[in-house]
Amino acid sequence: MNPYLLSLVLGVVEGLTEFLPVSSTAHLRITEALLGHFTGQVNILEDSYWKMYSIVIQLGAILCLPIYFRSRIIKFLKTFPTGERGDRTVLTHPLTLVIVAFVVTAIPAFLLTKIIGKNLESLKVMGSALLIGGIVMWAIDHFFGWTSTADGTPASGRPILATTPTVERMKPWQAVWIGAAQILSAVFPGTSRSMSTIAAGQVAGMSRPSALEFSFFLSMPTMIVATGYDFLKTVILKKHAPGETLAPVHMDSQRWIILAIGFVVSFLVAWGVVAWFMNWVRSRGFTPFAIYRIIVGIAVLVWAFKGA
Repeated sequence: MNPYLLSLVLGVVEGLTEFLPVSSTAHLRITEALLGHFTGQVNILEDSYWKMYSIVIQLGAILCLPIYFRSRIIKFLKTFPTGERGDRTVLTHPLTLVIVAFVVTAIPAFLLTKIIGKNLESLKVMGSALLIGGIVMWAIDHFFGWTSTADGTPASGRPILATTPTVERMKPWQAVWIGAAQILSAVFPGTSRSMSTIAAGQVAGMSRPSALEFSFFLSMPTMIVATGYDFLKTVILKKHAPGETLAPVHMDSQRWIILAIGFVVSFLVAWGVVAWFMNWVRSRGFTPFAIYRIIVGIAVLVWAFKGA
């Protein structure tokens, strides 16, 4: 398959799935496996360049968030540390809570790098994570999912613990809990970073929109650091420790162009997805995505166990 066309396809897949709770990593690897299988390019999954590519183009999707949420980010910066209503402190302001959740995720994820890399090669792990995550997501959204009215009271759903209608009212323990849940998505690709953080937020009493918004905010430092680190290590420094799956990559002009195509396409597609997803969640919830995960998870497991 033409590498430029392949980059275009993978960029679209990344942009479509990065922020939906269906796992962009799993969809990229599954797409690569399918394309490699049907075109005879079975080395796509093993090629060091495409491994790096699949990680780095996620940064393209992530970079649409600071632009899309620029007014919210500016408001947070202007109201730090007391908050818009004057009831926040340095320890409870939303910006601080994002950093707290990021640190809770980053340290264990860094220590588990080898395990994470090994699981990235397994379609069985991804299929299982998609399936189990879909079931868990449906149950959590059914019992904990809710939206709020202007005064913060539940407007829909059947919340068991409805306490946080907006990100501005979050508590430190909720940030710690969401950061811990995000570790699952790093260790088990297919879990989905957005699914784990959104579901964790709902269990902690957050409304659907507030859980989704905090998931978006948390993804910025998490993914920028993670993708930047892998890019620096494989392309710039060209370091490779024993047992690591990401090997140094030699870049030429063609490879830079291919990477740029995936990066730009994922950015543009993700921008549209974020706007649509925010509106969808406010009125419909996450059940359709849970059903989709279950169907895809079963299909991937069947394919993987047949020796794909």
